[in-house]
Amino acid sequence: MTAIAAQDFWQEQEDEPEVRIDGRVQPEQEDAYWQNVYRAQPHHRADYSYDDYAPAYCVGYIGYAQYGGRFEDAGKSLCANWLRIKGDSRLDIAEAMQAIRAAWEHAAIAPAEREEEEFEELVSEEFIAAQGRCVRQHAYATA
Repeated sequence: MTAIAAQDFWQEQEDEPEVRIDGRVQPEQEDAYWQNVYRAQPHHRADYSYDDYAPAYCVGYIGYAQYGGRFEDAGKSLCANWLRIKGDSRLDIAEAMQAIRAAWEHAAIAPAEREEEEFEELVSEEFIAAQGRCVRQHAYATA
């Protein structure tokens, strides 16, 4: 391979390739999920932003895709990955491991189960809305 061909090859690789490991995880979906729910997590600290938690969540869901199996069996590797990518995050290692575990466990939920949970939430909201509409219906005059 010539230097020009190699350069073209690597430039093509830099164009934000889709990261999917064995189809287990879709990083964009996982990141969007955690952006929406991180404040409600038991490990969340009010003085920390999503930028503090994002690397830990990433280690968790990507780690699940890489290692699978039990969280405890991958603990050392996950810890090393956290230390490698944490960047400016203010989480200490104990806080990071809580977020990593949460993301691991979420990624471990089968996609079909996630869709079912989302569907149940939609049905419940629609049902509640329908109940409200039923109450507001006009009463017919009695003879």
